[in-house]
Amino acid sequence: MKINPTTPDYKGYRFPPAIISHTVWLYFRFSLSFRDVEELLAQRDIVVTYETVRQWCLKFGQRYANELRHRRPRCGDKWHLDEVFLTIRGERHYLWRAVDQDGNVLDILMQSRRNKQAAKRFSRKLLKGLQYVPRVIITDKLKSYGAAKREIFPGVEHRQQKGLNNRAENSHQPTRLREKKMRRFTSAKHAQRFLSAFGLISGHFQPRRHRLRAGKYRALLQDRFQTWNELTGAKRVA
Repeated sequence: MKINPTTPDYKGYRFPPAIISHTVWLYFRFSLSFRDVEELLAQRDIVVTYETVRQWCLKFGQRYANELRHRRPRCGDKWHLDEVFLTIRGERHYLWRAVDQDGNVLDILMQSRRNKQAAKRFSRKLLKGLQYVPRVIITDKLKSYGAAKREIFPGVEHRQQKGLNNRAENSHQPTRLREKKMRRFTSAKHAQRFLSAFGLISGHFQPRRHRLRAGKYRALLQDRFQTWNELTGAKRVA
């Protein structure tokens, strides 16, 4: 697939793209707060406030994530769908997530319900973003999935068994860690905005290491850093 590079516009920023992209990488890749990132940068004599870190992540995080989505190869044809509840300001919301058989996050969606309409909305969002139909979808026994599948995924094999969906359930663990670090999300919009960038950026730098030899893992990681430097406009440091 041919990629048309579109470097973000850094005009008006006094720091170079390498520092801005490194800051965004630190925040989304590791379980750090804005103040933690501020301190790590200060150790390298880069003086920015945690508010500046927050603004950079808001400005560029989703932009970088979108570029990663466009550049990555086509994901697998076995989709694992699951939902997990998040309590935000005393109200229960549901985070719908889909991953493929390799653990790649396909998409997420915050919703206030987990009924048939919510399942259909998430399914349509998946198809619109990926533009291909899966070979099989795997879910738990929530009836909403079956009802939505009959309308959105006709002809696609549907397996409903809790034990088969560990891939999707495990994918929620990083979200729980970040939720704890951030002391809960402030709103459903905040959660949607953060997690839509977090899943792609964090996942890009986390290949399935346990399935790779050390040399292959290092080469793959270097390749992914190269992709990151290209899409962010940062110069590769020798």
